Amino acid sequence: MTMRPQPARWFEIVLQRDDAAAALAALAATGAVELETRDASSLPDGLAGIGPLLAEYRALAAHYRAYWPADGWQPSAFPEAPAPALAHALAILRAWAAEAEPLIQRLQHCEAGLREAQLWQRLLAALPESRLDFSALAAAGPLAPACLLALPGRSEAALPPAALVRRLSGGDPSHAIVVVPGTEMEALAEQAAALKGALQRLPAWLAGEPAAALAGIDRRLAGLRAAEAGLHRQLEALHARHDIRRALGDAARLQWLTQHVPALDAGEWIAWITGWTDAGNAVLDAALARAGIPALLHCPPPPAGRRAPLLLRNPWWARPFELFARALGMPAAHEADPSRLLALAVPLMFGFMFGDLGQGLLIAAVGVVLRKRFALARLFIAGGLSAALFGLAFGSVFALEGVLPALWLHPLAAPLTVLAAPLAGGMLLLLAGLGLGGVQAHWRGALADWLRHDAGLIAVYVGLAAALFHAAGFALAGAGVLACCIGALQAEARAAALAAALGRLVERTLQLLVNTLSFARIGAFALAHAGLSSAAVALADAAGEARLPVLVAGNAVIVVLELLVVSVQTTRLVLFEFFVRFLVADGRPFRPLPPPVFTLQESQK
Repeated sequence: MTMRPQPARWFEIVLQRDDAAAALAALAATGAVELETRDASSLPDGLAGIGPLLAEYRALAAHYRAYWPADGWQPSAFPEAPAPALAHALAILRAWAAEAEPLIQRLQHCEAGLREAQLWQRLLAALPESRLDFSALAAAGPLAPACLLALPGRSEAALPPAALVRRLSGGDPSHAIVVVPGTEMEALAEQAAALKGALQRLPAWLAGEPAAALAGIDRRLAGLRAAEAGLHRQLEALHARHDIRRALGDAARLQWLTQHVPALDAGEWIAWITGWTDAGNAVLDAALARAGIPALLHCPPPPAGRRAPLLLRNPWWARPFELFARALGMPAAHEADPSRLLALAVPLMFGFMFGDLGQGLLIAAVGVVLRKRFALARLFIAGGLSAALFGLAFGSVFALEGVLPALWLHPLAAPLTVLAAPLAGGMLLLLAGLGLGGVQAHWRGALADWLRHDAGLIAVYVGLAAALFHAAGFALAGAGVLACCIGALQAEARAAALAAALGRLVERTLQLLVNTLSFARIGAFALAHAGLSSAAVALADAAGEARLPVLVAGNAVIVVLELLVVSVQTTRLVLFEFFVRFLVADGRPFRPLPPPVFTLQESQK
């Protein structure tokens, strides 16, 4: 394994033109192919003529998408004649739509009723003591209808002189009950719309004082939800009876194929599929063989001028930390992949700031549970275990000190040590970044230039740090300045070049010193964590019999709050203090051809 990103391999496949669509689907299913084509051509004969059919499918999707099943789309076997297969799928969708339309209209009516009832429920919940009688308002009839006026912010409508107003809330939007002459309704509605508000008639079913009206709303909501659930069950039965999931799968697959197949280079009988792969020949050969497609596959050197996408090759324990390496982009071919180094540095920084045995194990457990759903959660496993180890070092278990002896120190008992330790670690990390810059210079064949410009900088930086403990450090710093001067004069024997080199050295040294001081925040957050833990324990002790609930609540607050803060600070130190020393990240990432995933969400793309 190497820290250098690896280029993907170029591949070329020659096959019969009529097999191109099926071959593309088979290759995409491997997740190991990035398609790169030559000149675009027309659709293969097998896909010709489906454009109007796809247009009809998209029109149906625009109208009925919200009422189709969200997942479980299962296409039939790959069709030998795509156009008839799509026509058959559309026939099923049309038949479904004819039966579903009445159900959908009733469902939309229920949804509108639910929205209306929930609006009035929110408003009336804020009026528990009001004596407003909605029955009397509804009885006013069409000559003087009662309406709900909603206006954003502090907007005010010019109400008719004969209007009666009862304000319900002063929030945003503000709401008021308005009784106006029927002849003024249209003008008031237009005015409300101009103010980006709304005017809505009081529903006839709203009756009684607020308490009674709320009870009536609850009954109405229950009835509407029951009706809605029944309609959804009828729709689901209709899905099953028409086998709509299979029809949707067939249509979605053919739509996917038309997005990729037209760009293949194809002659009258032969098609060529070209691109990049991160897998071996055996994987692609096996995929084509399973699909029953005869083809010739070979992997020659890439054509001149083609820029290969790059892949990060890391052991399993370092792969979660590729998220940091990709945060600024993909490391280029001549840049180092820092994932393995970050697999050590990131947990140490996180754990030092979050040192608690119980809380650390809790965070690690959350990471284990969520790791398959969220890639970010995998970082919590390493970070949580590191926090648990530092919890042993600090003698902290769920904010309690004294349960276990501290293997190193209690942070609040030795604050200077807690602040100084991260500075030493930060210096080592920055030196590692400068060293990676030298490795990258070697890969580019520019090691001599790096030695002239950066070797002296490293000597000055280390010398100034060593001078805090021994005067010999100044000698090392002086040697670094001398090396910088010699390098500048070798490049250009002029006084101006020497002055410019010294100016750059001073600037970069100051930047390194400032970057180093930034790592003191690790110690500061460790002290803040210890302080919060002490406060939580003090509150729990003061709560008497409620000690345990208060302690649990305190730990929950600490975990949620500091998990966010510590994660942000760790990310900041990596991206803005460490990466700036060596990483440009202008490489091209490998983007596999997405397989035809048959879900409602994918069909919307």
